[in-house]
Amino acid sequence: MQRFPAGNTHPLLSAQVESMTFGCTEKTGWSAVLAMSLAAFALVASEFMPVSLLTPIAADLHITEGQAGQGISVSGAFALVTSLVIAAIAARVERKKLLLCLTLLMMVSGTLVALAPGYSWFMFGRALLGIAIGGFWSLSAATAMRLVRPDQVSRALAMVNGGNALATVIAAPAGSFLGSLIGWRGAFFCVVPVATLAAVWLLISLPSFKVERRAASGNALRLMKQTPVALGMAAVSVFFMGQFMLFTYLRPFLEVVTGVSVATLSFMLLGLGVAGFIGTCMIERFMGNALYRTLTLIPLGMAVIALALVNFGSSPLLTAALLGAWGLVATAAPVGWWTWLAQTLPDDAEAGGGLLVAIVQLAIAGGAIIGGLAFDLRGYQATFALSAVVLVAAAVLAWLAGRSAAQVGLAEAHARA
Repeated sequence: MQRFPAGNTHPLLSAQVESMTFGCTEKTGWSAVLAMSLAAFALVASEFMPVSLLTPIAADLHITEGQAGQGISVSGAFALVTSLVIAAIAARVERKKLLLCLTLLMMVSGTLVALAPGYSWFMFGRALLGIAIGGFWSLSAATAMRLVRPDQVSRALAMVNGGNALATVIAAPAGSFLGSLIGWRGAFFCVVPVATLAAVWLLISLPSFKVERRAASGNALRLMKQTPVALGMAAVSVFFMGQFMLFTYLRPFLEVVTGVSVATLSFMLLGLGVAGFIGTCMIERFMGNALYRTLTLIPLGMAVIALALVNFGSSPLLTAALLGAWGLVATAAPVGWWTWLAQTLPDDAEAGGGLLVAIVQLAIAGGAIIGGLAFDLRGYQATFALSAVVLVAAAVLAWLAGRSAAQVGLAEAHARA
């Protein structure tokens, strides 16, 4: 029985990528992928820079720390809105120009935040960053598909997400360190030269793409009528919800249950981030012909880790090891889901990317809210156990998405026969 290919050599994807790649040699294609990775690093570093700088921001702008924290929320809100409309914009604007404009927005955002005379300008700068975040990540998979060979798409996506993982590791500690040396404004402005370098690199390496007004679904929500897409998006949503139910409340868990000092806590979180970077670099090796299996096993493994933290969280050594394992698989998971998107929606990568970003943003917010309610009502045990249950549900949905994709592939094979 012929099955729907689970690896990165989907025949539809191959044909689509070959038809969409214009004037891009293998060397320049990989150079552009590296430029996108640098842009991703700058974006994520900018997004999470406020986490370690809330106190000095609040003091300087004469606001509360809660108001300063809304700088992260407003970025997420604008990223959500942008992700839902970017496909329509991409159908009319040449992709290279669009990505350069988004990178320019990141530069303007960093400058505005660093020079903000008051809270309104600070929030305006963060809103511009949200537009850049939503647009860039929505277009990342579709752009990678046009830069490299079909069998190299998952590797390219891993490289782009490597910038994300690296920024996750160093953004908070670097922000805290730079803030103590040159102030919070100087720390924010340090991202601007990195964004400028990424923009110049993209300008040089990224080829121009023809604007194709091909027949596609257009409306991102219309993609949900396809059963494999609906199941996959549901799996993505539930996965990120379960992940952030636990991850959001790691610090109070480590301080109260594990009983570590601030220095040890920082070391544990750094270890989690480093493990995540390693996992992001390694996951491409496991997705050749086992994409859905990988997407199923990752949340199952995370569910086991969540329950293990409940039982062994009082041991600093075991907790550090468990957090390293969590980071290894959790941070790598987005590479798998972006590969799934490129494989499942080769004709609608822009709309699908926007929908994926929107779903992830909502799931992260939902997971943090539900996890917080459980934490306040029943403690960390309830939050971590609920996270495990939700992650198991994500694994089931990923498995169902794989079965549905196999059935669709079989039906297409019979239709061609």
